[in-house]
Amino acid sequence: MLDARALQVNGRRTDLLPPTSLRVSPGELLLVRGENQDDRTALALTLSGRMKPSSGQLSWNGSTRLKAVRKASALVDSPRINEPEQHLSVTDLVTEDLAMVPRRYRGALLARPWLKLNAFEDVEKLWVDQLTAERRVELLTQLALADPSVDLLVLDSPDRHSADPAAWLRRCEELAYDAGRPLAVVATVAALPEGWEGPSAVIGNSAPVEEEAVDDQEPAAEDPAAALDTEALDTEGLETMEVEK
Repeated sequence: MLDARALQVNGRRTDLLPPTSLRVSPGELLLVRGENQDDRTALALTLSGRMKPSSGQLSWNGSTRLKAVRKASALVDSPRINEPEQHLSVTDLVTEDLAMVPRRYRGALLARPWLKLNAFEDVEKLWVDQLTAERRVELLTQLALADPSVDLLVLDSPDRHSADPAAWLRRCEELAYDAGRPLAVVATVAALPEGWEGPSAVIGNSAPVEEEAVDDQEPAAEDPAAALDTEALDTEGLETMEVEK
């Protein structure tokens, strides 16, 4: 279970992330509403262990160590953080992302065999900016799951690619409710889909607390994109920058 209690990230003048609390377990999909893109990105970075909260508590299955949260999670398509560059071909994107997965998990698969195995042959010859919103979220989440240690998916603003919630919501539900590999799935969104009756939360739904959230952490970043730099400085033995998932 991912348990976040009054997570807050300080900014230079205002909070990057106002105090926010939520819980999500494997087999659940949680939508978190936030009107501001920087708020949504800061929450996604914090929930996936890429950025240290200034205050509050964050834990995964009882562990409050950042490394445990980071190892179990994948950050998907976060603006200015790890969204694919539009000039990339789909084949190049897959090649780059598979290179981030430890070889013991990905084997010797190259991009084209991986695309065929995962039923993405229809987009193999496209550029990233030619992908439909639906195929984009399917491809990026499937790439994240190439690492079998991932049990938590955090999607940053998948609704920015389409006005139709079905373009991303269906895929999130499939991932959360998969009987073979149930995942804890969190999606930050600008607005809840019409008629949504599942679990939801709102950024800024908590009162601030004084306690520190996670053990052995880097300083909090003042801008969501700055988390890339703090990630690169991590010395706890990570093989790759998890933020590139």
